[in-house]
Amino acid sequence: MNWTEKYKSKISTTGQAISHIKDNNHIVMSECAGVPRLAIQELAANKEKFHNVTIYHMLTLGAGECYQPDCYGHFKHLTNFVGANTRQIIMDGEGDFFPAFFKDIPSMIESGEIPCDVAIVTATPPNEEGYCSLSLSCDYAVAAVKKAKIVIVEANDALPFIGGGDLIHMDDVDYIVPCSYPLPELPAPTISDVEREIGKNCASLINDGDTLQLGIGAIPDAVLLFMKEKKDLGIHTEMFSDSVVDLVEAGVINGSKKTLHPGKLIATFLMGSKRLYDFVNNNPSVELYGVDYVNDPYIIAKNDNLVSINSCIEVDLMGQVASETIGLKQFSGTGGQVDYVRGASISKGGRSIMAMPSTAAKGKVSRIVPFLAHGAAVTTSRNDVDYIVTEYGIAKLKGKTLRQRALALIEIAHPDFRQGLREEFEQRFGTKK
Repeated sequence: MNWTEKYKSKISTTGQAISHIKDNNHIVMSECAGVPRLAIQELAANKEKFHNVTIYHMLTLGAGECYQPDCYGHFKHLTNFVGANTRQIIMDGEGDFFPAFFKDIPSMIESGEIPCDVAIVTATPPNEEGYCSLSLSCDYAVAAVKKAKIVIVEANDALPFIGGGDLIHMDDVDYIVPCSYPLPELPAPTISDVEREIGKNCASLINDGDTLQLGIGAIPDAVLLFMKEKKDLGIHTEMFSDSVVDLVEAGVINGSKKTLHPGKLIATFLMGSKRLYDFVNNNPSVELYGVDYVNDPYIIAKNDNLVSINSCIEVDLMGQVASETIGLKQFSGTGGQVDYVRGASISKGGRSIMAMPSTAAKGKVSRIVPFLAHGAAVTTSRNDVDYIVTEYGIAKLKGKTLRQRALALIEIAHPDFRQGLREEFEQRFGTKK
């Protein structure tokens, strides 16, 4: 059979496809805006048919029907990045969190450390050569498709077709569910005055010709607000969103100075609005690859002048960064933060930035603290940290002593908390500066 005949032979309904999942199976699902919505709904609707099925996923957008309490006992959840719709699962003991760098997930799937009997992913309908694009969620989905005994694809014609290393062929698929449903969209974040100041401070560390790694949210968007006078910027990042499109269209981001993939916007997954999805559709300047490539520090470092910008929850006076836990509570995950901090550190001319508001809880709590909260995980070590940025300024920590670090951090803390931090400084180091 040619691929078109194979395609027709593999067409299935969602119900028929998931009926091949057995008790005690391990499923790997694609994440973020590429979450397989129909499969999640169908699994929840038919939960009584499944027992002790484990689902690996990272951040998932949408209602997450099979993550609800009425599905406990039927589905267990395994993740190394929790979000709003999965935190309760971990707290209730119906899911397990394991620490891991994002870049290592594909190899963990390949080795069986993350078991994968069934892969459920979203992709575009096939092109004329029989290839589907994994579209908005490439990251570990390629590894899952290669490893799984059963591959189920929701072929959503609303997904943009994106080139790079995210293509899978009809030969690799067992069940195809043709569908058409709206993609998850993220509203543009509201940028406060505090975040504007943080953005301005971060932008002062970025030069013409730099290649950027950016996350999502108000702070990355605020940084990009102050880039309009920059020239020849590039993108090599875990993900990007709508704010990057503005600077591409303005000619600020063109990738002309990139030393790896010149002229290309490189990422491993995407989240944003319909505007972003329309922009990347069949756009030859956008390429997605597996996270084991995009987040590999040695690949990252092939970009000269790589600047990584990440956010965090709190920083102690030694420069230890907590980005994923609030005390003992697992709030998110490591993601690619450390991958990019280390990639930037070995990039020629590279820099890494941790950006955060100086306070939390509506100004009641300082994010610069003498000690991290009890039980908090250190995401980025004091040996790795480079710049810390708040609305009050920039603290350069790399190459500084513990005493120098503490003084620099106190200077960018909120004024309401500086005296308490100075008292801690004097207890630790004495009054002599």
